Amino acid sequence: MRHWYDIFPSHTGLSLYIWIIFCVLPFYFIFRSTSLFEIVIGSVVTLLFFGVYWVTFTSRGPLVYIGLSVEYIIHIFMTLLYGYVYFALFSAFFVGNIRHKAGFITMYVIHLVVTAGAMTAGFIIKYSLFLEQIPFLIMTILGVILIPINRYNRIKQEELEGQLEDANRKIAELAIMEERHRIARDLHDTLGQKLSMIGLKSELSAKLMERNQEAAKQELKDVQDTARQALKEVREMVSDMKSIQVEDEIEHAKQLLKLAGIACEVKAEADIDRIPILIENVISMCLKEAVTNIVKHSNASKCCLRLRDTEEATHLQVIDNGVGTTGKNKFGNGLTGMKERLDFVNGTLRIHSSSEGFEVLVSVPKVLKQVEEEGDV
Repeated sequence: MRHWYDIFPSHTGLSLYIWIIFCVLPFYFIFRSTSLFEIVIGSVVTLLFFGVYWVTFTSRGPLVYIGLSVEYIIHIFMTLLYGYVYFALFSAFFVGNIRHKAGFITMYVIHLVVTAGAMTAGFIIKYSLFLEQIPFLIMTILGVILIPINRYNRIKQEELEGQLEDANRKIAELAIMEERHRIARDLHDTLGQKLSMIGLKSELSAKLMERNQEAAKQELKDVQDTARQALKEVREMVSDMKSIQVEDEIEHAKQLLKLAGIACEVKAEADIDRIPILIENVISMCLKEAVTNIVKHSNASKCCLRLRDTEEATHLQVIDNGVGTTGKNKFGNGLTGMKERLDFVNGTLRIHSSSEGFEVLVSVPKVLKQVEEEGDV
């Protein structure tokens, strides 16, 4: 949803209030004129500019190019007659909004030429007025050069981030669909055959009940054994679904980072096969959350995943070279979820953020292993 204040250029280093001043400033230049006719004409042309500016803001396609062309004409008129050059900054914003590359380059070059030409002619016509504004004129030229490029690149980046988010969502949907198919196959293979066998043997035992009770009892015993086996296999399948293996999660993380264009280095300095199930689940969920945060928020190009074992704990270290903060670290939803999981198992979460990147260190104590081993005795 667009708001009225969205018409002012954002991400240019200037606040909203500065742009509002630019809207009022042309009237200062206009009312310096001694002729009432010039004051009226200047005011009408200024209001016309903002009208065209609004129409351009709410339009798409050819109307944008027509609107910009009208803005260029008004900009030349105001520069030559009143010495007001700052409408060029407003037009620069819309040049950066053009998505078609050829259209962007064309309007960018035209805007630059028009601005430079109008300022040159203004120096000749109103030398003393323009001489007083030299620092502001230099800033205007720099804005005309940089604002469209910055805006164009920013929108391109947002589009790419949106495409990446869509791709990640589709990957997640495909993973869920594949998991459903796997569960369906497992249920069919596990229960389908066993239930069919139970049904056949139950019918057979009913037929044998009057003719051969011993054979009927044997068939009923087979039904019981088959039911127990089916129940055991279902429990194993549910246990496998609940368990998250570190090795699988590392492989998934590598694929996700590769799709995001992030180079990944994995250092496994622990015996993954001997990690207790509870620790493995916690480590896997933390790894998944950390990698998701890197893909969504870091803008990193490199990432290192390190899993190591010590006598006291199992450690997971995730480091990236993306955007970091130099102030106090704030826990978002992802990091908060990780901390809650680790608090449940007396684990710890440490993060280090700097201009060089972001580091997440997860530690789960080995005392959990001893508890599990005692439970198995």
